[in-house]
Amino acid sequence: MTANKNNVAHILIEALPYIQALDQKTVVIKFGGNAMVDEALKSSFAQDIVLLKQIGVNPVIVHGGGPQIGKLLEQIGKKSRFIEGMRVTDNETMDVVEMVLGGQVNKQIVALINSHGGRAVGLTGKDGGMITARKMKLAGNDAIDNDLGQVGEVESIDPAVVAMLDDDDFIPVIAPIGVGADGSSYNINADLVAGELAKVLGAEKLLLLTNTPGVLDPDGNLLTGLSADETERLIADGIIHGGMLPKVRCALDAVKAGVRTSQIIDGRVKHSVLLELLTDSGVGTLINGAPGN
Repeated sequence: MTANKNNVAHILIEALPYIQALDQKTVVIKFGGNAMVDEALKSSFAQDIVLLKQIGVNPVIVHGGGPQIGKLLEQIGKKSRFIEGMRVTDNETMDVVEMVLGGQVNKQIVALINSHGGRAVGLTGKDGGMITARKMKLAGNDAIDNDLGQVGEVESIDPAVVAMLDDDDFIPVIAPIGVGADGSSYNINADLVAGELAKVLGAEKLLLLTNTPGVLDPDGNLLTGLSADETERLIADGIIHGGMLPKVRCALDAVKAGVRTSQIIDGRVKHSVLLELLTDSGVGTLINGAPGN
């Protein structure tokens, strides 16, 4: 019994300097992957977010929902088409995206956080004109074949709504839907929205939850800490490639823009957010500092 009590005390004391360092700081967290579909992982994520808010951290959640969108499209008999891993989004598909991301998924996350004692508020990037978007255009000669429809990229972010919610002790939960200059809706990659939001908010940290342990070396070993320069070299050498590459670029861009650290963490681990932020060991890869620092 005494040993168990000592272990608990050790864990709490280990967390103390991290809690002190994050007091009143903003942490932007991209919620996605297995953590969004496994009930136990969803519950542990919500508990993590509520605890962070309780100890003085300002968590801001940006979520994806690709599998859920695909499932509903399949149910209504609409076939999805992808170009370079991005879903071609016509008007009908955009209606489904808004329904799933802004309605179903967003409100589920809000309800879960609130059920654990938090005060979450669900938003899309259209609310308050938070995310202004422009149409994403792919390089290529054939504009028709490369047309992604209403897939967008971030033009600008107005942080006023998020800042107001943070100041009033609410937890913003944001669906990555932006609005164009003509009022059109755009489906935006959630990693990109989280990265841009972290920059604009001057966040202390950006966390990207994934279905992998983090960034791996050529032998499959986890790289727990990387400088921006080291990360650039791993990209240039082709060690970071495939689906991990856009996530790493997003994380790297954030630290170059002044976010103190970006972390790519294993969302398949229960309480991965707390383990990464408040313990010595963590559960992913931390990218720290701009090139040359």
